[in-house]
Amino acid sequence: MKKILIVEDEEKLSRVLQLELQYENYQTEIADNGLDALKLLEEKEFDLVLLDIMIPELSGLEVLRRFRKRDEMTPVILLTARDAVHDKVSGLDLGANDYVTKPFQIEELLARIRAHLRRAQNTMQKTDKLQVGDLTVDLKTREVKRKDVDIQLTPREFDLLTYLMKNKNIVLTREQIMEEVWGYDYMGDTNVVDVYIRYLRQKIDHPFSRPYIETVRGVGYTIKDET
Repeated sequence: MKKILIVEDEEKLSRVLQLELQYENYQTEIADNGLDALKLLEEKEFDLVLLDIMIPELSGLEVLRRFRKRDEMTPVILLTARDAVHDKVSGLDLGANDYVTKPFQIEELLARIRAHLRRAQNTMQKTDKLQVGDLTVDLKTREVKRKDVDIQLTPREFDLLTYLMKNKNIVLTREQIMEEVWGYDYMGDTNVVDVYIRYLRQKIDHPFSRPYIETVRGVGYTIKDET
């Protein structure tokens, strides 16, 4: 059953949306402000987000901006009473998949939700595996292998490895890695990145002849694909 987060501070509308979505056999949760929305998005996985722009604490656009730093795949449909072109452009530039102006017909919104969920499913089926040389990661089963050897990683090591692999051949700074893997509000020392890179190397590089993780002195780290 697909799970949808409704971020809307207008109680009557959020309740109507919840009832309509539940009638269509979707699971739903509601957040009525930006901070609660971000917390739910960090703690749980959703298949789609309905996000109002004008919400308290943090605007919908700011929620979207922060969310997209950690998740580029989950569809986000913006809901707003505004119809100004610059709002639409801002939302789409920040990574929204669609934009629905209030008032809207629930049938149209449901059709858009179905379309985006289908598209996300098709995309996920195509991108559920990552590969760099003989190193492979299955995002669904969380299996990691190199030369058909199973490699056991902790959840944090797995997140770090997948972030590096999704950005292979791109040098990532420690700050970028911290924000993506540990979260934008993590207050610890960036040295933790170096520690976990060392853990990863011990598992995916040192037992094999060719190392993949490279240090770019004074900048950060990258995984280099075989050429």
